[in-house]
Amino acid sequence: MAGISREKAGETDQNTGAKKATSSGISIERLYGPEEFDYVGKLGFPGEYPFTRGVYPTMYRGRLWTMRQYAGFGSAEESNRRYRYLLDQGITGLSVAFDLPTQIGYDSDDPMSEGEVGRVGVAIDSLEDMERLFEGITLSGVTTSMTINSTAAILLAMYIAVAKKQGADLAKISGTIQNDILKEYIARGTHIYPPAPSLRLVTDIFAYCASQLPSWNTISISGYHIREAGATAVQELAFTFANAIEYIRAAQSAGLDFDSFGSQLSFFFNAHNDFFEEIAKFRAARRLWAWIAKEKFGAENPEAMKLRFHAQTAGSTLTAQQIDINVVRTTYQALAAVLGGCQSLHTNSRDEALALPTEESVSLALRTQQIIGFESGVSNTIDPFGGSYFVEKLTDEIEDRVKKYLEKIESMGGAVKAIEAGYFQAEIAKSAYEYQREIESKKKIIVGVNEFADADKGEPKIFELDPKVREAQVESLKRLRGRRDTENVKRSLDRLKRESRGRVNLMPVIIEAVENYATLGEISGALREVWGTYQS
Repeated sequence: MAGISREKAGETDQNTGAKKATSSGISIERLYGPEEFDYVGKLGFPGEYPFTRGVYPTMYRGRLWTMRQYAGFGSAEESNRRYRYLLDQGITGLSVAFDLPTQIGYDSDDPMSEGEVGRVGVAIDSLEDMERLFEGITLSGVTTSMTINSTAAILLAMYIAVAKKQGADLAKISGTIQNDILKEYIARGTHIYPPAPSLRLVTDIFAYCASQLPSWNTISISGYHIREAGATAVQELAFTFANAIEYIRAAQSAGLDFDSFGSQLSFFFNAHNDFFEEIAKFRAARRLWAWIAKEKFGAENPEAMKLRFHAQTAGSTLTAQQIDINVVRTTYQALAAVLGGCQSLHTNSRDEALALPTEESVSLALRTQQIIGFESGVSNTIDPFGGSYFVEKLTDEIEDRVKKYLEKIESMGGAVKAIEAGYFQAEIAKSAYEYQREIESKKKIIVGVNEFADADKGEPKIFELDPKVREAQVESLKRLRGRRDTENVKRSLDRLKRESRGRVNLMPVIIEAVENYATLGEISGALREVWGTYQS
């Protein structure tokens, strides 16, 4: 750095008197310049270890990221109309949101489902609903991402059953099931069973898909919800990778080979507000995963070392005030994800702080991706921030801090032990508290909330859900139960309970139950009988 004048980290800014730092508390210097840097070892080339610059040799010059819009509400028919609308608007991949009862294993007619049917996603009670959800959509011609965890095996079984009815070649069906149960204990709470049987379902999906659905991503290990709960960028990566390590060990204990199933693992990250930190976070994530795969698990298959990730702009940053400026937030968050090298992207809609998005808002969110992809020019070259003094320094710092967290979690016995000890939850709560304190003290400015507020301009038009959705779902379930073969359903549920006490892979058993039109609630209930429920 000789000959370059700069003020060191920790010195105050002349204008505000405040210390400058990223959202993770990494001090930011006023000026960055050339330092000693191992270009080959730390960067290399796209498509080559350690994959800092991208997992594919050509990245977006070969093909743009998959443009998804997360959607699902009300009934299967309503959601199907939204999917077909989005496909007409130019999305290149579906992303399914399920309602809360579906996420936690209750049918729409269960008393526990009262008031929640179809509200935060689509209600799926049976294979019949799944058939309606994808009516007119050829599954072999589209990739589908399903955000589902505790009941992931059941929803995947339904998807497989629909694909089989369409005559699809299962070996060519592609998409992703979230299937990340550990983060539910940490950040979301839609768990059902205790960790051990939950991990068994995860690894059963790994094993089944390795042989039957080789193009399917068997898990989307999610930092997104951890970040939404209040974690920093560093914590998002650290806790996600700690969970990933736990999944790999569980799979290896079940006799699976990492080089065989590792290429079917994918990740899901948050694209948050701190533009440069987010770009550096995604670059550091690729390098960290390559290191974990190679050094911790002895991976030899390069495909198992590649971190492929979906990104979603940060829902927690959207404001109910001045909703139009959420478009600006979403745009630069999406741009950070693209500059960071995502494989798939969802852009939030401007009105999501108020309600489910309208068609107009969803279309605008998709157009944001399309403008970035086709008009901005950022996809013309690979890793355009590679070699940036600032971004490379941030990438290194994030990597180092994540490794320190991973060492701490390992010393506790791994992710499950850390979850049981409340470690992740406490760290996230502390970060969320600090973030909120900064907003309240105006150390962190949120436009339209604690500064630059406008007078109320009236309520914007928002999406309204049909209040009769539960009534229609209950009636549909009643008709289904009246015409299905009750003996076949009972036999398949009895088999599921029996096999869940043993070691056999449960995916074929669940598929059989689904194809006999056993409902999601009945299948989940059968497993509850054997495994019990988890109380945090």
